[in-house]
Amino acid sequence: MKFQRHNAIRELVASSVVTNQDELRRKLRRRGIEVTQATLSRDIHELRLSKGPGGYSLPNGNGNGTATTVEDDSPPSVEEMMESFGMRVRQAMNQVVVGTVMGGAQPVAAALDHEGWADVVGTVAGDDTVLVICPDARRASEVEARLRTMLES
Repeated sequence: MKFQRHNAIRELVASSVVTNQDELRRKLRRRGIEVTQATLSRDIHELRLSKGPGGYSLPNGNGNGTATTVEDDSPPSVEEMMESFGMRVRQAMNQVVVGTVMGGAQPVAAALDHEGWADVVGTVAGDDTVLVICPDARRASEVEARLRTMLES
C-alpha cells in the first residue's frame, strides 16, 4: 500500500498544484487512498518533496512547485501555517485562541511571532492550541478576522 500511495503522491505533485498537506490528503482520498496527517508527513519526508511558493515539487524539479538551486531559508508565513495546521479561531476578550491539529501550535505561533504584526503582543503555544495576546479587544477582533480569512480560504 505504501508503494501505491507514494506513486499516487508523485503523480499528483507532478500533474497538479498541491499547496499543502490537507489538499494532498483530499486528492489522495478522491483516489481511494485514506491517509492520516502523520503518515502523509512521513511520506513527504521520505519522497523528499520540497515546498515552494507554487506548492510541492519532486526532488528532480518536476511538479508545480518552484525548484531552484537557491534554498529559501525564510520561515513559512502565517498563511501557510494556518493552511497546514489551523482548525478554528475564536476571540476571547483581548485574546485570540487558535486551535490546530495535534503538534501544529508551535509552528503557527512561531510564524505569528516572526510576522511581527503590530496587533499581536505575543503568543503562547501548547500542543494544539495557540493563545494570541493582543493589546485590546478591538485589535483581537481584527486579528481573529485575518486568521479566520486565512483558515477559510
